[in-house]
Amino acid sequence: GALLPLSPLSTPTETELPAPYGPWMEIAGSLPQLIASRQLRSRLRQMPQLSTRDLRGREELRLAHLVLSFLTMGYLWQEGEEGALKVLPRNLAIPFWEVSQSLGLPPILSHADFVLANWKRKTPSGNLDTIISLPGGESLRGFILVTLLVEKAAVPGIKAIVEAINALPRLDEETLHKALQQLAGAIGDMSKALRRMHDYVDPAVFYSVIRIFLSGWKDNPAMPHGLVYEGVSQEPMAFSGGSAAQSTVLHAFDELLGIRHSQESTRFLHRMRDYMPPPHRAFVEEIRRAPSLRQHLLSSGNGSLRAAFNRCVSALADFRTQHIAIVTKYISAAAAKAKAGRGEPAAGAAPPPGKPPSLLEGKGTGGSHIFRFLKSVRDTTREGMISA
Repeated sequence: GALLPLSPLSTPTETELPAPYGPWMEIAGSLPQLIASRQLRSRLRQMPQLSTRDLRGREELRLAHLVLSFLTMGYLWQEGEEGALKVLPRNLAIPFWEVSQSLGLPPILSHADFVLANWKRKTPSGNLDTIISLPGGESLRGFILVTLLVEKAAVPGIKAIVEAINALPRLDEETLHKALQQLAGAIGDMSKALRRMHDYVDPAVFYSVIRIFLSGWKDNPAMPHGLVYEGVSQEPMAFSGGSAAQSTVLHAFDELLGIRHSQESTRFLHRMRDYMPPPHRAFVEEIRRAPSLRQHLLSSGNGSLRAAFNRCVSALADFRTQHIAIVTKYISAAAAKAKAGRGEPAAGAAPPPGKPPSLLEGKGTGGSHIFRFLKSVRDTTREGMISA
């Protein structure tokens, strides 16, 4: 099914790197086939060592980071979790490290690559497609684009945050009320967008094919010592896999609404901020430092403002409940099916050799203990209500 038109996010219109980077683009263009035929590793080892000097401007750097992160994930996980490697060869490691340093992003596939930088318009009217793919076919495409539509639905909410923060010092309660209504609406639309995951993504394909390629090398038993970036450092480094916890949006909402998560969840969420583009991280920090909306409402006698605030908190808790339902379906139910040997991969999706991934069963790709984390975060969100 076609995913809906998309309004301009901060769009990376670049889908091609300059000519010298042909060798990267060529391999990136056929990742699913190269991984399925187990040829990616040898192709990458033969790839020329390219300098990053010819990359100009942020868009080209973002696209290069996207390309190199997909090549890296494919290289490391080509043989499934049993066949993980300890070293990333220098012809990948050095350029990936340099591009990461210029962008202030870590040298691993993050939410900012996988989703935010990885879309283009397939038709001028706006149907979407991904720029670079991994195994998983239509399910992978659906997974990326539905997540993108959730981000798109959040845009009016991000604008509402700015309105609300600017209205606070002026004590402009009318603007504040309007901003909170807009925020609650945006979070509701994010939930609607998230529900489309069920229509586009096959749980068996997500669990046994896609998920491994999002896994990182921190808190991952398949790569307990991290990864050596050859030519960069002799000591292995550990980075977390891609995770929705790296999306700026929910961090921004939590900060505005003054939601306080448990110590353990907060530690994990704050670590995930290191995986955001620096301007996103700075935005979240700025909201945290702004005057407290919650304090204002606690001291204000305005009942309709409190009600509008509580609608935001409740919409956010509902969104998180929905995320738990999706994780249940796509990870724990899918894991149980795979164990029982009933999780037949869909046509065209070759499962990784060996058994379905078992080491990451109870963990999110970012390395969190997924259910404990998601339920805790949802419950502390609910506790953020202000009693009328």
